[in-house]
This record gives sequence, C-alpha cells and structure tokens, in this order.
Amino acid sequence: MANCDCEVALVSGPLGLTSPETTLGAGAIVEFLGNVRPLENGKPIEGIEYEAHREMAEYQLRKIAQEAAARFDLLMIKLHHCVGFVAVGETSLLLRVAAAHRGAAFEASRWAVDELKKRVPIWKSVRFQAGSAKEKERSVPALA
Repeated sequence: MANCDCEVALVSGPLGLTSPETTLGAGAIVEFLGNVRPLENGKPIEGIEYEAHREMAEYQLRKIAQEAAARFDLLMIKLHHCVGFVAVGETSLLLRVAAAHRGAAFEASRWAVDELKKRVPIWKSVRFQAGSAKEKERSVPALA
C-alpha cells in the first residue's frame, strides 16, 4: 500500500464523471458507478436525497480505501459518494481501482462497495414522483 494513491470524497449533488486516468504499472483499472434507478419498490421516483454524518462518512471512506489498498495491493483507489439530491439516472457513487492484475481489481471493487454499504453513515430519502417521501434508510439503493 505504500505506493497506492488513495482519494476519497463526499461531494454535494450528483457526481460529475471524468475519463479514467491511467496508473503506471496497472494491468487493470476497474470502475464502478452507482446510479439512481427509476423505481423504488415498483414505484417511479424523481431521485434520492442523500444525507451523511460528514466527518464519520469521510473517515470511513478513507479507512475503506486504505484497507482495500493494503488488502488487494492496489496502485490507486478513488472512492466518491454524493450527498444532497441525485436525480434518476445520475451517479451517486464512483469507485475506481487500479491493480497489477484484473482479479485483484475486481475483488477490491466488490469488497469496497460492500464495506461502504455496511460501514459508511449515509442515509437516503426517496422522492417519489407524486411528491411523497419514504422514511430514511441506512442503505444506498443505487448499489443494491
């Protein structure tokens, strides 16, 4: 992990996407985008309002990135999640990892998303098209 470039962020609003950068020595770069789906329990939605305990969320994102870097011998990891309103079709989570081999990159991606869902204090409030709201849940529905 000593040579891993770790970047984490909690960003207001939907995530703007950038083209994947190359990482020297990487044989594989895996990118995962978590997007807001158009339906929640079969009902159409406008989007999702994400809230977070900012300090704890940033701490946990960084910890997950560092653990993934060490565990999977990553060369780079970028882990961003949004807060605020994200409309249907927009991106709420960006995860990009680079490793020497594809197996480690894919495994690290799955592991990091699973850990984020378990450990990072981010809540959602669904905005249905009719304007009603669902109670907050401790999950990130774009990843389910």
